[in-house]
Amino acid sequence: MKVFSIIGVSLSGKTTAVEVLTTELRRRKYRVGTVKDIHFEGFAMDVEGSNTYRHRMAGAQLVIARGLYETDILYQRRLSLKEILEFYDHDFVILEGSYDFWGPGIITAHTEKEIDERRRDLIFAVTGKIADQITEYRGLPVINSLTETKRLADLVEACVPDWAGQKEWMEQDDT
Repeated sequence: MKVFSIIGVSLSGKTTAVEVLTTELRRRKYRVGTVKDIHFEGFAMDVEGSNTYRHRMAGAQLVIARGLYETDILYQRRLSLKEILEFYDHDFVILEGSYDFWGPGIITAHTEKEIDERRRDLIFAVTGKIADQITEYRGLPVINSLTETKRLADLVEACVPDWAGQKEWMEQDDT
């Protein structure tokens, strides 16, 4: 399994990059999973008054909602990335907005300053709005994910090694 992140500020192209890379990697016959990190304090899948909320309030430590077309698993705590990745048996897992992952990744940005603020050792490309202005930044290729999807997917294939639980790719307190 190969795991990489896509990080950047809001509205810089993260979700677009996830969409086009997922589509292209699937076209190449890979199995692809994604994880979306949500940074809004008030976010919850399960809302007050719903049946799943009532289950949780009664003390259930794990709640599963199974509908006709999806199954949602609701833990009553934030899982570590290591725990989340144990659910996956895919060729690629794309982490959107996971700032506690220090492995291979792509930055989405509007400005060079945003790239500098997010740059890490294993970042291998930049995409997002800035790709309309530049094609390279301090040795990193800057690729328009909408018009150069195949090139970006080629880089993903070439730059993302197998994930084998590398501790150095995880936040220090992420167990």
